[in-house]
Amino acid sequence: MERTFDRHRIDRVAAPNIEFRAACAHSFGVSTYVEDVRARLPGWEVHEWRHALAILTGAFPREWAEIEGVLSAFRLAERDIAAGGGNKSAIAHSLDGALEALGWEERGFDTSIVVDGKRHESPTHKIDCFKGRIALEIEWNNKDPFYDRDLNNFRLLFDLHVVSVGVIVTRSDDLDDVFRRLGKYSSYGAATTHMGRLLPRLRGGAGGGCPIAVFGITAALVDGETTTGAATLL
Repeated sequence: MERTFDRHRIDRVAAPNIEFRAACAHSFGVSTYVEDVRARLPGWEVHEWRHALAILTGAFPREWAEIEGVLSAFRLAERDIAAGGGNKSAIAHSLDGALEALGWEERGFDTSIVVDGKRHESPTHKIDCFKGRIALEIEWNNKDPFYDRDLNNFRLLFDLHVVSVGVIVTRSDDLDDVFRRLGKYSSYGAATTHMGRLLPRLRGGAGGGCPIAVFGITAALVDGETTTGAATLL
């Protein structure tokens, strides 16, 4: 994929009425979209940047229904927490697998910038799960600079008109009490991927103009013998 500096019409996908409603909610300091999604996904910490949930739920209803179904069905098993396994543990695989079964796929892009006829490579990283212009990354227990990689990737791909909304699924800070109880806190340290490391980056604009929705696994989802992420479409 090459990016030129010719001025083409930019398609940001979101319908004007969606943008207007989101802007109105923001101007009053209340995001009705965030409140609604939090109510629909009990046990998940939910945040957004640049009206991501308005765009995701309004312009991409099928992709949103699949994400919502997977998150609604997800439960976190204590034995999987104790087993560890880094970012691609059973926990991350359960979410990956549920989305893959719905047609989401890992996706890489060959990107470059053309200036005055000269091509300059502008590499991006692969997206964990991609479908219909929605890019979703799962960061369970990686080093926190992976957030920088994800957010920069979203920014670049949004500017290239490939991605309309970025999504990050990660863990909430309140899981620290569970880690301590299981004697695993040292495996899930302060410098790994958790909400406390993500939100300052998000609110600081690290994702650029890309709308981004963030979902955090909380202690309320710790339940059962096996981590589950099977999709239940609503």
